[in-house]
Amino acid sequence: MTIGNDNSEIIDRFIDSMWLEYGLSKNTLSAYRSDLKQFSEFISEPQKDVSEAATLVQAQDIEIQRFLANCYARGVKSSSTARVLSTLRRFYRYMVREGVCSQDPTVNLSSPKLGRSLPKSLSENDVEALLASPDETTAMGKRDRAMMELLYATGLRVSELVNIELNQMNLQVGLVRVIGKGNKERLVPLGEMALDKLASYLEQARSDILGQRSSSAVFVSNRGTAMTRQTFWYAIKRYSKAAGLNVSLSPHTLRHAFATHLLNHGADLRSVQLLLGHSDLSTTQIYTHVARERLQSMHAKHHPRG
Repeated sequence: MTIGNDNSEIIDRFIDSMWLEYGLSKNTLSAYRSDLKQFSEFISEPQKDVSEAATLVQAQDIEIQRFLANCYARGVKSSSTARVLSTLRRFYRYMVREGVCSQDPTVNLSSPKLGRSLPKSLSENDVEALLASPDETTAMGKRDRAMMELLYATGLRVSELVNIELNQMNLQVGLVRVIGKGNKERLVPLGEMALDKLASYLEQARSDILGQRSSSAVFVSNRGTAMTRQTFWYAIKRYSKAAGLNVSLSPHTLRHAFATHLLNHGADLRSVQLLLGHSDLSTTQIYTHVARERLQSMHAKHHPRG
């Protein structure tokens, strides 16, 4: 393949190839173009005391290292810097494959270490205030209270919650059969409060919402269809405001609270992993940081020598 030294032409060829071969989205291709344009502009500027490369074809690992260091110095987030390096890796693999470059200058470069962000959680008092927000004199209020109680009692993903059907729930034994990621099934205990609120909703409120319509979904909307994640997300935000919680909430926040509060009360990590449906224990371990942070704060506040 013959490509000139013009950076714009090189980038265009790469973008076209990625679109043809992989059908990447416009947003992804736009990000690739932006990253490569920034790098090409950087290496085109004269630098002192370093080897210089005017084009992407000529670039060596030292130019890439210098560019990444510049990103760090400008305060660019590690996640954004890692994405840029990922773009360059893909670009230079393509260039080597096409015979334009004899070697890949990114091959020995390490990605920036990404600190794992701690999930937002709520205190137990905050959860109580949130769960008490729906007006349970109405059918919708009973539905929303049951949904939030179930979410907090089980740690379900919101997608799992809205997709529960009647045949997946057994109130007699207090279990719900959940179909999670990869169509993996797990049985999750409901807890007394969630059972009570579910029974109250299913007894009358659900049929009031449905009217003459029918649905296999447990949680239904006033259109007679299953609740959507978006609708429930808006409800959570509305109830958060009503409860006076000055935090940005999503349905996932209750999943985090479920895991954190279990660990705070002595549950072992393996049990929490099974309840959350995590395939890898390392995914669950992040919650130990949240629990540890809270325990340290509690110790500092209440211990005489804290």
